[in-house]
Amino acid sequence: MGDLETDLLVIGAGPYAYAAAAYAGDRGIATTVVGKPLSFWREQMPADMYLRSGPDWYLDANREHTFEAYFEDRGLDPADHDPIPIGVWLDHADWFAAQKGLEVDQRLVSDVTQPDGRFVAAMEDGSSISAAKVLAAPGVGFFAQLPDWHVRVPEDRRTHTVERVGFDDLAGARVAVIGGRQSAYEWAALLCDHGAEKVDVVHRHPKPAFEKVSWGFVDAYVDQTLAHRGWWRGLAPEQRTGIAQEFWEVGRLTLEHWLVPRLRPDVVTTHAECSVTEVTGEGPVTLTLSDGSELAVDHVVFASGYKPDIDRVPYLAGVREQVAATDGFPDLSEGFETSLPGLYTVGFLATRDFGPFYGFTKGCPSAAKIVVDEMLR
Repeated sequence: MGDLETDLLVIGAGPYAYAAAAYAGDRGIATTVVGKPLSFWREQMPADMYLRSGPDWYLDANREHTFEAYFEDRGLDPADHDPIPIGVWLDHADWFAAQKGLEVDQRLVSDVTQPDGRFVAAMEDGSSISAAKVLAAPGVGFFAQLPDWHVRVPEDRRTHTVERVGFDDLAGARVAVIGGRQSAYEWAALLCDHGAEKVDVVHRHPKPAFEKVSWGFVDAYVDQTLAHRGWWRGLAPEQRTGIAQEFWEVGRLTLEHWLVPRLRPDVVTTHAECSVTEVTGEGPVTLTLSDGSELAVDHVVFASGYKPDIDRVPYLAGVREQVAATDGFPDLSEGFETSLPGLYTVGFLATRDFGPFYGFTKGCPSAAKIVVDEMLR
C-alpha cells in the first residue's frame, strides 16, 4: 500500500489530465492528480505565442465550464483576443481547475509498479501513492523528434522548439528553422519579433498557404467517436487515410494568416521542397541543401515535431513489459485502456487508435468522457 490511497491516479497535469480528472470527479471517482500544472504550456512554449484554436475548444466533458464560459465570466470579448494569446488560455485553464475544484499535487512520479493488484506510484520525494487505476497523460514534451543529422550541429548551436522558448539571445543571429508546419513559421515570426538578422525556413513539402481556416470539420469525427465505440479503428484504411489527409491539409499545409505580417520578407526566406544533405563547421555552421545551395547560420532550430513512443515515458518503465505496444503506440481498448488492466492513457499516445485530433486539445472532453465511462463500465 502507499502513503496515500486513491481510486484513480492521474499522472500529468496538462489539458487531457485536467479534462479527465474533472469528469472523473463529476462521476464520483476519488481522484488524485500529480504533476506540474500545465508545465509544458508554461515552460516549453513561448510566452508571446498564440493558439491556432478558438474559444470553441474547451476542456469540460459536461460542457459547462467551457472556454466561452470563461470569457463570459471574466467579462472578456473573444473578438479582442483573436488569435488567443497563450496567457489567456493558461488563465482559462486555471479558472477551469478552480471551477472544478481540481487540486494538483505538484510532486512528480518516478516509477509506477503493480506489486499486489493495485498500482503504486513511487514519488520523487520518496513517498508513494496507491491507486486502483492509473491514467497516464504524458504531454508531447516527452516525444520531441529530431533528424539523424542533428548531432552534427554543435550542441550549443541547436535547439528543438520544445526547448527554444526565448529568442533574445538570437537577436542579430542567422538562424535556420528546420520544418514547415505552424511551429516552424511561428518560431520564424518570433525570431523576427526579437531581432534575428536572417531566418531560413527549410522543409521538404511545398510552401504552405497562410489562410483563415475552420477546424469545424473535426467536430463530426469527434461526435462519431463518442457515438460509436472504436469508431476510428473500425474505419477502412482508405477512410482513415482520407481523414488524416484532410487533417494534414487544414492543419499542416495551411497555416495561420496572422503570421504573414510578422514574417518580414527582408529577414525570412523559405526553402520549400528542400532537405539538408550536409553539415559542416563549428563557428558558423554551414548547411548544404538538396537544391545545392548553402546556408551559413549561427543557430539551428528544429521544428521537426514529435513522434509517440511509450518507451520515452520514464515513469512507466516499471510496468512497460506488461503493456503491449506497436511502433511506439500502446495498444489501446475502445476505452483508452492499455493491455495492462487498470492502466489507461490519453492524448498523443492514443492518436493511432483514436485519430489525429486526439493529439490536440480538441479531443480533451471526448477523451475524458470515454475513458472515465470505461472505468465505470
